[in-house]
Amino acid sequence: MENNITTFEEYKKEYAKSINNPEAFWEEKANNFTWQKKWDTVLQWDFTKPEIKWFEEGKLNITENCLDRHLEKRGNQTAIKWVANNPKEAIRNISYKELHAEVCKFANVLKNNGGKKGDRICLYMPMVPELAIAVLACARIGAIHSVVFAGFSSKSLSDRINDADCNILITADGGFRGAKITPLKDISDEAMQTTPSIEKCIVLERT
Repeated sequence: MENNITTFEEYKKEYAKSINNPEAFWEEKANNFTWQKKWDTVLQWDFTKPEIKWFEEGKLNITENCLDRHLEKRGNQTAIKWVANNPKEAIRNISYKELHAEVCKFANVLKNNGGKKGDRICLYMPMVPELAIAVLACARIGAIHSVVFAGFSSKSLSDRINDADCNILITADGGFRGAKITPLKDISDEAMQTTPSIEKCIVLERT
């Protein structure tokens, strides 16, 4: 996928193409992705309704574009380099192959816990690679992820779960902020007292 713009002149040319013929422009960009099924039409619109539809009948899984397509040539390259807040904690380098395997594994965990296409899944986690894995795993099964900042209170977490009508909560036993441990599971337990839609809670052991 080559979409590098290195000069302002190149940017202006691309911008002009997008304005003058948006269908051709976005079809060219879409062809850079791996599709399970190509679209019938690039763009259908009716401003009297109003209704706008892009790439109708097209089907793709974004994780196949993030991961699978890179396995053959870049499988051993680092996809995630994670440096902990604590300098004594080991740096983690996760290759595309390793990330792909972990995403597929956790996607199966979600399915085994009732997760399916269209579900809303709440992520209340510290900044660890498992957060990215969870996001990609949600997309892998067609679920919608809702990331809630791990510094929010149980009330804020509860409100966001209820707003999205999430049925699965993914959290950790705790998270580190400097030398302080935030008790994420305890906060989650309190939040779940007022979140009737939650059916399962999956917990990462972090602390």
